[in-house]
Amino acid sequence: MKRKEILEKLMLQINKGNHIVGVTTGCGITAKYSQNAGADFLLTLSSARFRQMGRGVLASFLPYCNSNDLVMEFGSKEIIPLVKDIPVIFGVNATDPTKNMDAYLDKIIENGFSGVNNYPSIGLIDGKFREALEESGCSYLSEVELIKKANNKGLFTIAFVFDEIQAKQMIEAGADAICVHLGLTEDELLGEKKKFSLEYVKLKMEKIFNKCNEINPYVIKLIYGGPIKTPLDIQYMYSNENLMGYIGGSPFDKIPLEKAITKTIKTFKVSSNVDEDDLITKKLDKITNNCDYVEYVKEYVAKNYMNDISFADLAKSVHVSRSYLSSLFKKEVGCSFTEYLVKFRINKAVDILNKKDIPLSTVATLVGYNDYSQFSKMFKKYKGYSPIKHKHKKLEHKNIYLENEK
Repeated sequence: MKRKEILEKLMLQINKGNHIVGVTTGCGITAKYSQNAGADFLLTLSSARFRQMGRGVLASFLPYCNSNDLVMEFGSKEIIPLVKDIPVIFGVNATDPTKNMDAYLDKIIENGFSGVNNYPSIGLIDGKFREALEESGCSYLSEVELIKKANNKGLFTIAFVFDEIQAKQMIEAGADAICVHLGLTEDELLGEKKKFSLEYVKLKMEKIFNKCNEINPYVIKLIYGGPIKTPLDIQYMYSNENLMGYIGGSPFDKIPLEKAITKTIKTFKVSSNVDEDDLITKKLDKITNNCDYVEYVKEYVAKNYMNDISFADLAKSVHVSRSYLSSLFKKEVGCSFTEYLVKFRINKAVDILNKKDIPLSTVATLVGYNDYSQFSKMFKKYKGYSPIKHKHKKLEHKNIYLENEK
């Protein structure tokens, strides 16, 4: 797929109000079903291959093999021949001393890849090891140069960035998409876990996207990794209108696969009533895993946001105190339940306004606000402008898009 064609397809999705979804893949079956499910592009990363081996993704940073050779091997033989009409992006280790990057980019094109991404990235390394790498010439600037060279060769480019400075460097290098890397998915960290809340990474994302908008507001803006593991997590992040899409790895293959295999084998092992055993297992899981309490609350909000919700009743339903559940929720999400609920409702209102032309009072009711003035007040507080102004902005955007189509 040519760069121009990819950009046109992605921008068409964005202009329709849809979100872009990219999938990191390390094997043919993930690639095949990701394409069937409607993924917009695939990223062949060495970390994804190690994940398919049942290993931690940090293995892609260690000298077990050459990352570029590994990606070229499975990508060109297992992914490219299998999928059609979907761009496949090559994860390039830009600091590889065994490769002439100009010649290697030509090889990437010859083997049918549509674009490149800077991975493994120096941006995931810090401390004294990072300092030593920089001193030896292995720096993030090598990744910036990779994106610049790839752009000059007509490849579609997705740049992983970790701060505002790197975002600026990558945009100036010609990156088509800036993807804020929020860190490894939490359950994949080796050793001591360093957990960040949804609110923490959301603020980090917003700072970087604000810098992107200063330089090029039209660059595609995506996120990857971190604490985002469920559709509800990404929905929370979409309250920021700058965010255009999500790239996922573990949430699309490792986590669902773990759950499916575990549940299926347990089902085959049971000798009594399957439904009863499954119910007992779920109850035991809730008792032993505090994160389940938080997921339960988020799922309940997603299904009942249009109704009155009592946090005290939610605490009673899982047999924990209100204060304990509140503490768990704030630690995991990064904000109070009340703030989460309001943001969820306002985000739903934005979705409705983007897709339907209906009275604002009706939208308020649909998202749980019988008092329109309260709805308008909360909308303005979290979006920075009134519901009516948002409606006018979407209408202007639609008219501009229609004119461009003509």
